[in-house]
Formats: sequence, structure tokens, C-alpha cells
Amino acid sequence: MTGDATLRAYVNGTPVDVPKSATVLDAVERAFPLLAAEVRSGDSVVADSRGLPIEPDTPLHGGAILRVAPVRRRES
Repeated sequence: MTGDATLRAYVNGTPVDVPKSATVLDAVERAFPLLAAEVRSGDSVVADSRGLPIEPDTPLHGGAILRVAPVRRRES
């Protein structure tokens, strides 16, 4: 039995299919290229389904639920 070459993840509620070797950032890029640029620049962060930050280079798993949100900056 051969498995699918892709897996499905959800980014801000949008389903995306990416290769099995994809990272969190790859999924964000597929769903929202502009948000991926914000993650790369440090202006946004990716969180997992529990709301915990997750590194963009983390390998993706099927069914992952990711949320991208702006980084909160402290004013001095």
C-alpha cells in the first residue's frame, strides 16, 4: 500500500495540502504567502492548536492546526 505524497494541514482555518516533507512555514506559505513573509521577518508568529508558539522550521504532521498572529511588541 502506498501512502499519499501529501498531507493536509490547516492554517488560520484554511485547508492546505503540502508534501510530506513540508515544514510549518511551507504550509503557511502555501495558504498565505504574505503571512509567511511576516513570519520570516519576525512580525508574526505561528502557534499550534493549543496556542503555543511553534518554530517555522518544525516538520509538519497531517491534520496540524496552525494559527498565524502578529507579534505583540512591548512599548518602552
